[in-house]
Amino acid sequence: MATIGELAKLVRSKNAGPFVMTIDIMFADQKTYDTVKSSGILNRQMVSKIYNMSENQVQFFEVDNCYAFKISIPRPNFQGDIKDSDSHAGQQYAPFIEIEVPGT
Repeated sequence: MATIGELAKLVRSKNAGPFVMTIDIMFADQKTYDTVKSSGILNRQMVSKIYNMSENQVQFFEVDNCYAFKISIPRPNFQGDIKDSDSHAGQQYAPFIEIEVPGT
C-alpha cells in the first residue's frame, strides 16, 4: 500500500489564526485524489483520533475542484502560549505522512 506521503503532491499544516490550525493534503491529479477519497481513509473520525479530540471539533472538507482535503482544528495551546511548541503549526501535518491508503 502507498502512503499519503507518497501519493500527495503537498501535505502541510499552518496557523489559521492563533486558536486554529489547518492541514492541507493536495494531490496532483484527479485519479490519485479520487483513489484516496474513495478509500475513505481520510475522514473526520480519523483526524479526531490523531489529535485526541471530539469529532465535533474537526472541520473536514473534500475540495474536489482542487484535488484536496482541508482540515481545521483547534490548536491544543494558543499560538505564543508558554506550552506552544510549534508557534506556526508548521509541523503538525506529520501524522498524515505514514497513513496507508487501501487499494494503492
